Amino acid sequence: MKEVSFEKELSQLEQAVKQLESEQLSLDEALVLFEQGMKWSASCQKKLNEARKKVEMLLEVDREGNLVTRPFQPEEDV
Repeated sequence: MKEVSFEKELSQLEQAVKQLESEQLSLDEALVLFEQGMKWSASCQKKLNEARKKVEMLLEVDREGNLVTRPFQPEEDV
């Protein structure tokens, strides 16, 4: 099964929020949409955490001309 992209899930989550805010849904429809939205939200958060682990900050060039890097350390976790 092909994994859905972060952008696609984020778009689906945004659409779900708009629908939930519109108050045009029955309670049952809203609950189903809310549950799916929570799944999209968790998946997006997981993908963001995985991407953050891959990010490295450029620090300097060492004596041999090689780039020196270290893992990205955010100032605060979301």
